[in-house]
Amino acid sequence: MATSYPLHAPGPYKAEDLRSGDPYELSNGHRIECFPTGGSGSTPNRLGASVVGWDPAVTEAGVDTGYKTAAGDVRAPDVAVGNVPNRPGWVPGVPDLAIEYADIGQDEPKLQLKIADLLAGGTRYLWVVRLAGPRRVEVHEQGRPMYVVGPGHTLTAPGVLKNPVRVEALYDCDEAERATLTNLLQRRGYSDLEDVLAKGRQDGLADGLAEGLLRGKREALRDVLAGRRFETTAEMDAAIETCVDPAVLRRWLVAAGVAATAAQVFAETVG
Repeated sequence: MATSYPLHAPGPYKAEDLRSGDPYELSNGHRIECFPTGGSGSTPNRLGASVVGWDPAVTEAGVDTGYKTAAGDVRAPDVAVGNVPNRPGWVPGVPDLAIEYADIGQDEPKLQLKIADLLAGGTRYLWVVRLAGPRRVEVHEQGRPMYVVGPGHTLTAPGVLKNPVRVEALYDCDEAERATLTNLLQRRGYSDLEDVLAKGRQDGLADGLAEGLLRGKREALRDVLAGRRFETTAEMDAAIETCVDPAVLRRWLVAAGVAATAAQVFAETVG
């Protein structure tokens, strides 16, 4: 039988009745079915998590993290920032920032109930990225009416994120890669890619401008790999040192922001 909304009467279920991997969330004691994400929604989820997760101010972020609220609800935002400890079990409380992706076939009453549960639990910012129809983001904040931000504009989460997020970066690959790369470089002391190039020029004046640019990109790549705690092989280190193609170094820099291992960064040309 389909669940009706809103759920006024408490249901029989508790957080301990759900296990990690169950296709349910929990609201007011009622199980809420959660269906697999379609292809058009899964890629934006990954991009959004990369963009906000590597913001210089962020120390904890996750995907589909299960939260047990003070009210006893269990909610799992598509992307969560803040309060994502690396330990088993439901996380007490809620994230500071939650992102939900709404694609074709979205169950709107279910989504609105989830938004209400997270805000009631203390989530400060909740962004709903609308993938069906005109692309846009619906912004829900504590104590403010919902408002809409469209492409060409930016989203902010003061106290949670350092950098503004372009709306397109939450679903467009090029924008997401650009934002992720900037965030990773800032975490290593650069302001952006132009800053890397400028420092490369300064350091390379004695040896020639071209070598200086390459050296700056090599150093930036090593910094990003070290920042992500990737273990590189001697072959990978040699590939970085001997690479004389700026486009290849840039591609490795971008890949370092979204890959899961060092091997994936160099997969096209190494080993």
